[in-house]
Amino acid sequence: MSKYMQRIPRFPLLTPGVVLLGCIILIAVFAPVMTVYDPIKADLSQSEQPPSISHFFGTDTLGRDVFARTLYGTRISLMVGICAAFVAVVLGACIGISAGYFGKVIDSILMRIVDTIYSPPETILIIVLVMMFPRSVLSIILVIGLTHWMSTSRMIRSDTLSLKQRPFVESAIALGAGDLYILRRHIFPNLLYVIIISVTLMTAHAILTESFLSFLGLGIPPHLASWGNMLNESQRDIMRGIWWTTLFPGIMIIITVLSIYLLGDDLKEWLVPKREMRSEI
Repeated sequence: MSKYMQRIPRFPLLTPGVVLLGCIILIAVFAPVMTVYDPIKADLSQSEQPPSISHFFGTDTLGRDVFARTLYGTRISLMVGICAAFVAVVLGACIGISAGYFGKVIDSILMRIVDTIYSPPETILIIVLVMMFPRSVLSIILVIGLTHWMSTSRMIRSDTLSLKQRPFVESAIALGAGDLYILRRHIFPNLLYVIIISVTLMTAHAILTESFLSFLGLGIPPHLASWGNMLNESQRDIMRGIWWTTLFPGIMIIITVLSIYLLGDDLKEWLVPKREMRSEI
């Protein structure tokens, strides 16, 4: 722990990234405590109220509290982002390691699958898949995860091919070590930094993708509070001067994605040297 703390000053972006993301996670966890309003319940007598002491972020056209909806939207966005990133990175890691380590026919088959899925435009592929399934949080997580694993698989395949040529792997093969032992003892530990960084950056990308789909009306079910749904519902509000229904969810998306990218950039700088040291042992 002390060595970790000593490295933090070398990467000043790590602190704001951790602080911002930590605050956002706390908001998601303690959302019910931070507001007394129901994010779903409508109250037309309170519709289109500007920010005030009673409603910190104002109310929307249905009288729902924007502050409450923004807080609860944090839960949906983080859950979708983290779960979709987990699906994408686990799938990409399995395929990338298999292709890079076993090579030959397996590598050829798996990489052709990657190229095939990569060929259509990503946005069109996501929209088509989303429209094929009922609108639900689980469907959005699976669609985003199953359409974002290809870049991770290519990166991990490339690193696995490089690791196979390292002396410590060649020595293990010469001594008769099994594939499972080599993968567990030498390959996977040296790919862990790629996996951690990929999960971090993929989470930010998944949050943006979910917001984009919900903004188009294809993402999270409309009865649930999410930042994308809030932006979708406020498209006509901004034209009538009701700016608060657009501003606050938009700011939360920007802050969340920025904090994750700041954290990801510093994790890259912090973890890569450790990976290089392990490779020489």
